[in-house]
Amino acid sequence: MSWPICLPNLVSVSNLSCTRDRRLLFRDLAFSLGVGEFKEIRGPNGSGKSTLLRCIAGLFPDYEGGIETAPFVYVGHRAGVSGLLTPLENLEWFARASGSSGPLEPVLERVGLVHHQHVACQRLSAGQMRRAGLARLLISTRPLWLLDEPLTALDPEGMALVAELIGEHCASEGGVLAATHSAVGVHGSGLVELG
Repeated sequence: MSWPICLPNLVSVSNLSCTRDRRLLFRDLAFSLGVGEFKEIRGPNGSGKSTLLRCIAGLFPDYEGGIETAPFVYVGHRAGVSGLLTPLENLEWFARASGSSGPLEPVLERVGLVHHQHVACQRLSAGQMRRAGLARLLISTRPLWLLDEPLTALDPEGMALVAELIGEHCASEGGVLAATHSAVGVHGSGLVELG
């Protein structure tokens, strides 16, 4: 898929500094993410991985420096789904909100939830809820994926699925920036190290 991109990179970060709770997380951070690239943000607990992603997503405005992004979809470290809704209803809501169209059952089948599509998410396991959140990526029309701990609560099959989805997205001229504690397993990934 070709995306309408005006920027030379999907993400450009320059001279970025951030303090949270009176503690400096990072200073003068600079990196970029180009079309077709996958980069992992790594560092110890508390080093600012999630905060960096939230700065890039516009959810944490307390920083200094420059950030430019292409249109993106953000999946936080929580599943980001309503427990009262089913996986199908959550996906329908996201599709309407993002202007996406197309059949949703194949998406739920791809993430392993087709047989649970009518079960309230609050009755699913943590890994199944994570899969419901990741399903949004498959209907997004945005070139940039910002993922915070995308492997959380997933079994080995789910982790392999995440690596496969990232690889396919990058091969389709998208790009992915993910905060991780362990390698996602995508060949040729880059690294942004914090702390």
